[in-house]
Amino acid sequence: MSNSLVSVLILTTNDYPGMRIVRVVGPVYGTSVRSRNIVGNFMGGIRAVFGGKQSGYLKMIAQTRDEALAQLADHAQSLGANAVLAMRFDSGEFDAGQGQAMNEVTAYGTAVVVEGL
Repeated sequence: MSNSLVSVLILTTNDYPGMRIVRVVGPVYGTSVRSRNIVGNFMGGIRAVFGGKQSGYLKMIAQTRDEALAQLADHAQSLGANAVLAMRFDSGEFDAGQGQAMNEVTAYGTAVVVEGL
């Protein structure tokens, strides 16, 4: 886990009760792109035929999301912020060619400096 992720508060809410926003730094983001290897894609394709939980893809998406959050925290900290408010995720998938699907997750929000009341 990124050290920034530990030192930057990330919230999906627009405020943090008990804290006062002293400066709005601006928009920040973190993006991660991952793909499964050819064996994982093949096994996932076989599992898809029979239905059910796709644990390999779930693990990949969780890793992609966590990496995007860490990059978001690093970006906020590099700008002098100690919190990110209104954090949201955006995700998608695209074809990188030869049947290789890529999973993309972007975490974004508003970087701020907060102080306790």
